[in-house]
Amino acid sequence: MTTNNDPYIEIRPYNDDEIPAALDRLIQDDEFISAIINHRFNNKASWFKALMAPVLRIYLKAKWSKLNSVEAIQLEVKKYLRDTLNSTTDGVTFSGLDKLDKNTSYLFVSNHRDIAMDPALVNFGLHQSGHRTVRIAIGDNLLKKPCATELMKLNKSFIVKRSVKAPREMMKALGQLSGYIKHSLETGNSIWIAQKEGRAKDGNDFTDPAILKMFHVEGRKQKVSFGEYTRSLKIVPVSISYQNDPCDIAKAKELYEKAENGRYEKGEFEDIESIIQGIIGYKGKVHVAFGEVIDQEFETPDALANEIDRQIHNNYRVFPINLLAAGREDESITDSVKSQLAEKLQQLPTGAQTYLVASYANPVNNQEV
Repeated sequence: MTTNNDPYIEIRPYNDDEIPAALDRLIQDDEFISAIINHRFNNKASWFKALMAPVLRIYLKAKWSKLNSVEAIQLEVKKYLRDTLNSTTDGVTFSGLDKLDKNTSYLFVSNHRDIAMDPALVNFGLHQSGHRTVRIAIGDNLLKKPCATELMKLNKSFIVKRSVKAPREMMKALGQLSGYIKHSLETGNSIWIAQKEGRAKDGNDFTDPAILKMFHVEGRKQKVSFGEYTRSLKIVPVSISYQNDPCDIAKAKELYEKAENGRYEKGEFEDIESIIQGIIGYKGKVHVAFGEVIDQEFETPDALANEIDRQIHNNYRVFPINLLAAGREDESITDSVKSQLAEKLQQLPTGAQTYLVASYANPVNNQEV
């Protein structure tokens, strides 16, 4: 059973015994219910939507009554994910999983293109090949609504407190997070975390050394050197490649506006819209490459970041659209690839077009560095 002296209770995902109460809170959450109804019955009158709310609650209560464990939740998620991948991709492939031990916990450090799909794809590959699924690091900036927190914590997500700004509180949050990652790995739970805060909107996949320093906070407490401690975490770089990024136009517009006006004002529901677009948007072919376990000791965060980046860049599956954007000559660049890129550019102001081209070109350029 869950106890109140759990040092990670604020940030960790739900345990099995907490699942039924969390599901019940979701069913009672008006915002959650109306979000489903608005999505499902977009064109219906408001009186019809109001009638549907109690019906949906009864339906969910019956449907979710047997979900009383993390594993049961994940199997439910897997069904939706499989359907989503069948309808929004031209196939998902995986590489490198055969080199990983099914009984070992790893710290997967991944490039980050899509808020929900990146960790979902990593989990999908692991589950299909008989590995245990990961616990997912998610920033509290995405959890402004109580129902979002419930949904994430139900599906093995733990919270990274990005909104904490006071130095003392920040150090406390970093210590808690670092300790939780080590505790998870020691108790047989692999971790997924992005290589830097936020998605790489420009296609440049580079690791922020600050994240690697955070890993070592717990190591410093134990008086273990950076190199020795990070080696013990069994870090595996992961490279996720989408032939088509469903959020590419929005990302290019954001980068353009930041460059033009010095800032970009996010809409209230923009993060949620990005999540939905990333899930339901067309992705083309997708490849997830699991790299080699980092088994040597790197003495500095910068040196370790370079090794993670080397693997992520070299394992990135470049598609014809990437080669076209990078100005390469290749027989795989067909007329339909050219018209696909041209169609994207037509949807953008002239100044924003270079940002979209760069987002597809940078993975090619980074492989050649």
